Amino acid sequence: MNGGPRAARERPGFWQYVTYSYGKVLPPRYNEWVIRDLGGPGANYRMAIRLIIPAFVGLGLMWLIPASLYVHVGMTLPIFLPFVYFSFVLGGVYRRHRLRMHGLDPDLADWWAREKDYALRREYEERFGR
Repeated sequence: MNGGPRAARERPGFWQYVTYSYGKVLPPRYNEWVIRDLGGPGANYRMAIRLIIPAFVGLGLMWLIPASLYVHVGMTLPIFLPFVYFSFVLGGVYRRHRLRMHGLDPDLADWWAREKDYALRREYEERFGR
């Protein structure tokens, strides 16, 4: 997970990114980028946004039906709010699945959190001893 120049160069193009965001597997040369995308800082938010956008578009079509504001809100909010909730709650499961699809270790989905926790633990042990 080093941030060397190779990691910065190997990014998918726009269309590759869009298709990757919605399920396509990228070639192996992007594996470092995939690991950073699915396991790095902000990964859960990125996954939630990728899942919420299609729901937002689909539910937006319901607003084309002629009705009052209360009916529109009553039609869309009971569907949209649980969708947002479950996209955050199940984001880790889906990120592990995506890593497995790319032939990578699913435990890499949490590497950023583990590194951060390890640094905090090391700082604590240095300050207070074992």
